[in-house]
Amino acid sequence: MVRKTASFFLLIVLVLTLAVGVGAVKAAPKQQVTELTILWAEWDPANYLQEIGNRYEAATGIKVNVIQEPWGSFYDRMAAEWAAKGDAYDMVVGDSQWIGQGVTQGHYMELTDFFIENGIHETVTPATLKFYGEYPAGSGRYWAYPTEGDAVGWAYRKDLFEDPENQKAFEEKYGYPLDVPQTWMQLRDIAEFFTRPEQNLYGVGVYTQIDYDAITMGYETAMFSWGVEWQDENNNVLGVVNSERAVEALEFYKGLYQFAPPGTSNAFFAEMNDIFINGQAAMIMNYFAFFPALINPGINPYAEVTGFFSTPAGPYGDRYTSLGGQGLSVINYISDERKQASLDFIKWFASEDVQRQWAEVGGFTCNVAVLESEEFLNATPYNAAFAESMTFVKDFWNIPEYEQLLRPVQRHLHPYVVSGLGTAREALDKIASEQHQILVEAGIVAE
Repeated sequence: MVRKTASFFLLIVLVLTLAVGVGAVKAAPKQQVTELTILWAEWDPANYLQEIGNRYEAATGIKVNVIQEPWGSFYDRMAAEWAAKGDAYDMVVGDSQWIGQGVTQGHYMELTDFFIENGIHETVTPATLKFYGEYPAGSGRYWAYPTEGDAVGWAYRKDLFEDPENQKAFEEKYGYPLDVPQTWMQLRDIAEFFTRPEQNLYGVGVYTQIDYDAITMGYETAMFSWGVEWQDENNNVLGVVNSERAVEALEFYKGLYQFAPPGTSNAFFAEMNDIFINGQAAMIMNYFAFFPALINPGINPYAEVTGFFSTPAGPYGDRYTSLGGQGLSVINYISDERKQASLDFIKWFASEDVQRQWAEVGGFTCNVAVLESEEFLNATPYNAAFAESMTFVKDFWNIPEYEQLLRPVQRHLHPYVVSGLGTAREALDKIASEQHQILVEAGIVAE
């Protein structure tokens, strides 16, 4: 009897010990997140984000590390981490064209409910939400917070435009006053007027670089304003990419190149700023992210007479410009605690007050209230043009096959625009044919 009672007592103690142990496991505090790591490309906006991250640490005690990778290897570094399903980074400020791959391959955490619960989707311009955050298009599902807004805009020499002799000569030749162009046709006239090789002055600088996506981004800035898309509502490209209006747009873009300075046959953002700073160009196209250098007198001798304008309208009433910039996404492979900490950071970063700070340090906000504020519009000579541009941006494909679709565009545009090989029709027919085959193989369209 005693033995039985002792055994029973030991059994009760064991059960209670296990119960307490299980309860202790269940009640264990969640792992506290003390650091967040964000991957971005190596450029000034990443430095600005680190400054904002430092302010977040001061407010919350959570350290934010912005890891920068050179543009040439940025995608490769992220892709390697995706392939390994790694958790080295909590978030990435990824290119807008990555979103299809990030979503369909499970790399990005869905942010739809988070955005809607906090009203974040209503704080940014519709165009930036569509191209930086939404996938598939029109689905109302969100995967990235529009972070670094960017678009192709234009810089021009106000001293040349405002010179009385130039104004008189221009109006005599073209029949209307010399001013910031309202249409692409006016831009072409101005480019022709200021092309003066004997003075080492040329009318315009345009993107021509064959690497990655440069010439595509330049051409599509005109293409969109001719009312042309990269695909129809069913993702067909045949008869779309090589439509009559597309041919017109490409012929026009090639026509602009004849007024570009020598040595710009493989030019992108750096070369655009260089020819402007060197006094070789009356106007240049460039992404707004690279315009801060042009208002710095220590870099640009024409800083005081440099003006900026948005991409003008096309001949059929359409007005669009090429999207740049990136959105902030949460990596799907991190712990739930780190996901929540990342969402907390995005909620804080997306607030109007912090977005004002983001704009003040040099970031290009997509927040509607900030973009429309007089404080923002007057903060720099290019902010008004930027704010306007962000209301009519369009982008290239963002499906996982975007890079495959990009290659034939680059390959066929460059020899036609720069070297005059073949015709616009031939170049676009080749692009359409190759893109169609890529889409067929991907199962996106039928043969």
